[in-house]
Amino acid sequence: MSEPLESPSPAGTTLLEEAPVDTSQDGDHERFAHYVDKNKIMESAMTGKPVIALCGKVWVPGRDPAKFPVCPDCKKIYEKLP
Repeated sequence: MSEPLESPSPAGTTLLEEAPVDTSQDGDHERFAHYVDKNKIMESAMTGKPVIALCGKVWVPGRDPAKFPVCPDCKKIYEKLP
């Protein structure tokens, strides 16, 4: 498996992106859309490397985020960013 791209920067822009089922992590993370730096989403699309959401979820984006509710952990973290 490829190394994930760097964590999103608090100063950078974010893009809502969904997370497909990832059996390597426990919990309901795969049921939510997550916040990730927009540039990392684009880089992942080009390279296939996984990204890291604000909540720590690691995955390779690929589906429509509009079909999933926003991750409550990502939302809390995003709301606290300057």
